[in-house]
Amino acid sequence: MSNQQKLSASQVFLTFLKLGLTSFGGPVAHLGYFRNEFVVRRRCMNDSTYADLVALCQFLPGPASSQVGIGIGIGQAGLRGGLAAWSGFTLPSAVALILFAYGITALDVSVVHSGWLHGLKVVAVAVVAQAIYGMAKALCPDAPRRIMAILAAIITMALPSVHGQLAAITAGALLGLIFLRYEGQATHEPEVFNPGRTMAVCSLGIFCGLLLFLPLLARSGVHSFALIDSFYRAGSLVFGGGHVVLPLLQAEVVNPGWISKDLFLAGYGAAQAVPGPLFTFSAYLGAAQQIHPNGWAGGILCLLAIFLPSFLLVVGILPFWDALRKIRRVRAALLGINAAVVGLLIAAFYDPVWSSGILSLGDLLLALGAFGLLTLGKVPPWAVVGATGLAAALFGHFGAF
Repeated sequence: MSNQQKLSASQVFLTFLKLGLTSFGGPVAHLGYFRNEFVVRRRCMNDSTYADLVALCQFLPGPASSQVGIGIGIGQAGLRGGLAAWSGFTLPSAVALILFAYGITALDVSVVHSGWLHGLKVVAVAVVAQAIYGMAKALCPDAPRRIMAILAAIITMALPSVHGQLAAITAGALLGLIFLRYEGQATHEPEVFNPGRTMAVCSLGIFCGLLLFLPLLARSGVHSFALIDSFYRAGSLVFGGGHVVLPLLQAEVVNPGWISKDLFLAGYGAAQAVPGPLFTFSAYLGAAQQIHPNGWAGGILCLLAIFLPSFLLVVGILPFWDALRKIRRVRAALLGINAAVVGLLIAAFYDPVWSSGILSLGDLLLALGAFGLLTLGKVPPWAVVGATGLAAALFGHFGAF
């Protein structure tokens, strides 16, 4: 794959900006959009490299899909590429949610519970199904790896927590090490990113230092420090993506009276109706809070604080990951991990993607139609999202299905 073309930082930004405007459906769907864009369409990386990156980010706390995006950007254009990827993917939903925070008092909150929102959940079923189908063909081509994927799905569904995910990935690594053999060239892939161990160690040092010292600054009584501490801690310690971080954020901002519970829930509904990462909910919370800094300043502050740990961790871990993935025994373990990642996607497809999206026969027919448009019709995902959301809104309005 030495003929793979790298993207410039500006190309990375524009590509992720498009994804940030169209990637509905949550973190699992985002992985499908990323694969379609960078593996299938642009061929900037292959399935093996992409799956390795996804597997790594499953081990890290914070928003996995955003971390995968940062890793892709770094792999294409270095640190500037990582910043470009994060900015492009995050800005659309962050700006939309800050504007929503400004207009929430004049907006009927029931809007965020409309048929359009349910349509986005339905189209997520099609997007995730397409991603699983494509990744399963590439990463589970034989019976042993298909069995590993099924076992990983069973473990994850039996233990629906970060512990179950880690157990499934660990089991995949051990089974891959025992039963699989890596036959290819261990060094044939271009490096994901290797800025040098010094930068990586500094990044991990900054991550740990902020985690230890921000609580001390928060005790100073300055509200900005308290905000940064709360959101940085949420981005540092929560595994499992956006939905898992919600109880922690509620405890951090509702309990001390920074924002009312009604405003919190309204913002959560709106966050599900916009594309991009759910962690941009932090921008809404910062903008809608009652205490200064709020508005644009509060939104940007909270947004940067919750995503900073992800950037520091990806920059700090990737160079070591790059070296490890070249070792044949590690590659064999990674084959098992990649199969387990497919199992994780299957489990996530069932709950919450399928369980929250398919509530009736009409939903199933819409999802099948969207899947057909994506796989057979090769219709762009943004067009399928718009058409499915509009159809669901019309069905809801006229009481169909």
